[in-house]
Amino acid sequence: MLSWRFWTPMACRTAHSKLARLHWPLIPLLSLAACLAIGFVARRASAQTFDATALHHPIEIGTVGVVQAGDNPAYARPDFDDSQWLPVDNKTPLSQYFPHQEAPIVWRRLHIKVSAQETELALQAYYISRAFELYVNGEKLMESGQVEPFVPYTRTARIIVRIPEAQLRTGSLIIAIRARTSRSGWTSHDDPGFVANVLIVGDESALRNQNLLNMIGENAAGILADLLAMGVGLVALALFIAQRDHVEYLWIFLLGACSATESASRVSVATNNMPISWWTLTVLINFAERLTILLIVQAFLRKRFSRLLWLLIIVALLIELALESARLYGALPVILGDFFWLPFGIVIGVIFPSLVWREMRRGNREAGILLIPLFFFSMELYALFAIDVLVRIPPLHSASNALRLLFSLRVGIFSLNLDDISGMTFFFSLAIIMVLRSTRMSRQQAVMEGELAAAREVQQVILPDAVQTVPGFTIESVYQPAQQVGGDFFQILPDSRGGLLLVVGDVAGKGLPAAMLVSVLVGAIRTAAAYSQSPEEVLAQLNDRLIGRTHGGFSTALAAHITADGWVTIANAGHLSPYLDGREVELHPALPLGVVANAAYEPTQFHLPHDSRLTFYSDGVVEAQNQKSELFGFDRAKAISTQAAAAIVDAAIQFGQSDDITVVAIRRAAAIATAA
Repeated sequence: MLSWRFWTPMACRTAHSKLARLHWPLIPLLSLAACLAIGFVARRASAQTFDATALHHPIEIGTVGVVQAGDNPAYARPDFDDSQWLPVDNKTPLSQYFPHQEAPIVWRRLHIKVSAQETELALQAYYISRAFELYVNGEKLMESGQVEPFVPYTRTARIIVRIPEAQLRTGSLIIAIRARTSRSGWTSHDDPGFVANVLIVGDESALRNQNLLNMIGENAAGILADLLAMGVGLVALALFIAQRDHVEYLWIFLLGACSATESASRVSVATNNMPISWWTLTVLINFAERLTILLIVQAFLRKRFSRLLWLLIIVALLIELALESARLYGALPVILGDFFWLPFGIVIGVIFPSLVWREMRRGNREAGILLIPLFFFSMELYALFAIDVLVRIPPLHSASNALRLLFSLRVGIFSLNLDDISGMTFFFSLAIIMVLRSTRMSRQQAVMEGELAAAREVQQVILPDAVQTVPGFTIESVYQPAQQVGGDFFQILPDSRGGLLLVVGDVAGKGLPAAMLVSVLVGAIRTAAAYSQSPEEVLAQLNDRLIGRTHGGFSTALAAHITADGWVTIANAGHLSPYLDGREVELHPALPLGVVANAAYEPTQFHLPHDSRLTFYSDGVVEAQNQKSELFGFDRAKAISTQAAAAIVDAAIQFGQSDDITVVAIRRAAAIATAA
C-alpha cells in the first residue's frame, strides 16, 4: 500500500482521498492492474532491443524491430522516438500492419546491443526489397537499387557490410531500413511481411563463409543442369553439321547456348544485385528457351503443330513475358504475380503431354522418352498451382507448406527442386534419344557400307578396265567416282567388222541409287549392242528401259560407232559433246534418257582422220569447283582435251572434284590407216 501511495501523484491523492477511503477494497485490484501494465510496457520495450553482445554464430534478426509506413529522413536518426511504431513478426502480412494504407515506402528500425570490444561485426541483407537503404546510427552502410525515384534491382544476392568500429564502440546500434514496397506485398493476405533470414548479424568472416556455402548449395543443381545442357548442345551441334536435314539438333544446340547464358546470369545475380532492366534480358532468354523446347518437341514428334496451336503458344508466351516483366517492377497484384505462369503452363502441362502421349501410343519411341521430362514439368506446374490456391484457404495452409517442400529439398548444403529435376531429366532424355539415334545410324551405316561394297564389286565387274584393246585404235579410259560408287558409266564394245561401239553416260545423283541404275543401263547396253550397232537405236532402247524406273530421275548418254576406216556416227541424249583434236563436235540436241517415252535421237556423222583424237567427258570435269566456288568450265575442259586421259582427270581433281569424273579418249592408229 505504501508503494502505491507514493507512486500515485500528489494531486490525485489529495483530491480523491475521500473516494479512496470509501472504495479501499478496489485499491489492491488497481495496483495489480497497474503492475501488469508496467510489466507489459517493459516487456515491449525490451522486445525492441536485441542483445548481440555474446554472439557465437551469425543470428537471423529479420523479425526483430518495429515498422512504420511512410517516408521521413528523420527515421534514420538514432535519437528518433519509435516507441509508437508497430512490432514486426514472421506471421503477419504487410497489409495487416497498415490495412488502410498502401505506402510506397516502409521504414523498419532495430535496436541492437553490442559489445564495445567487438571489431568484426557485420550485417548481411538478403531479399529485403528491390530498392532499399540501410543505416546504422544514422550512417548509410548499404544500398541496393534506388528507393525514390524508384529504380528496381534484383534481390537474390546476399550483401555483407562490416559495421564501422566507431559505431560498435558505442555499444548500441540503431539499424534503420528504408525499403520500397511492391504492389504484391500490399495485396497479399497470407505471406508474412517480414521473415527472419532477410537480415543477419554476425562475425564478417563467418557470414562470408556461410554465404559461400549457401550460394554453392542453392545453385549447384541449376549449374549442373546448365552444364549438362551445354554438353548435350555441343554434341547436337556436331550432329547437325553432319546431318543438316535434322533441324532438331540445331534447336538443341540453341537451347544449350541459352542455358549457358542463363548459368552466367545465375552466378551474377547470386553475387551482385543488378538493375531489373538488365535482368529482363534473362527473361527474354527464358522466352527463347521455352520456344526452343517447343520446337524440339515438334521435331521429335515428326509432326507440325497446327497454326491454332502455335497462335495459342505465342499468345501464352507473350502474356507470361508481359506479366513477368511487370512483376519484376512490383506493379502486379499478388493474384497476377502468383499466376503469371498459368497461360504457358496450360500449354506445357496439359496440351503437350497429351500430344506426346498420343504419339507414343502410335509407336514413336522418342515421344515416349520425352514424356518423362514432360511429366516432371507438369508436376512442377500442378504443384505451383496447388500451392497458390491452398495458401488462400486458411485451413489448408499446412498442406501448401507441405507442397512447398517440393521446391526446397535439401541434401546437406545442397538444395534441389522440381525445376532442377525437370531440367536435368529433359536433357538426359535428349541425350538418350541422340545415343539411340547414333546406335541406329551406326547399324544402318554398317548395312549401307556392306551394300556399297557389293555395289563397288558389281561396278568393277561391269565397267571396263582402265585400258581397252581394240585392233586399229588406241583407247584411254579413266573413271573416278566422287563417292565409293558412282553414277557415271561407259562401255567399249568391238564389232565384228573391226570397229567399235562406245556408250558413255551419267546417271543423275550419286551413291548407291545411282550405282544400281548404272547396273541396269550397262546390262541394257550389252543387250542392245547384240542386235544393233546403230547409236540412235541403242539410245532408243536404253530410253525405253528407263521409262518408269527412275522415279523422277534421268540419265544423260552418248553413243558413238566408229568403223575400221574411221567413219564416226554419234547420237546424243543430253550428254556433253566430245572434242575432236581440241575442237568441240557439234551434235543434235535431245532430251536425256528416261524423260519421254518413244524419244528419237538424230545421229551426226563425220570422219576420224589418221592419228586424230576423239575425247569424251562426263560433266564431272566441267563442273569441278574450287574453294572460291569457281567452275572448271568448258574453256578449261576444251584446252586440255588433247592431253592424256589421266592428266585430264588429275587436273579436274586438283581443281576440286564435286561429281563423278569419266574421261575416254580414242585415237585411230596410223599404221592401221595406212594398211587400209
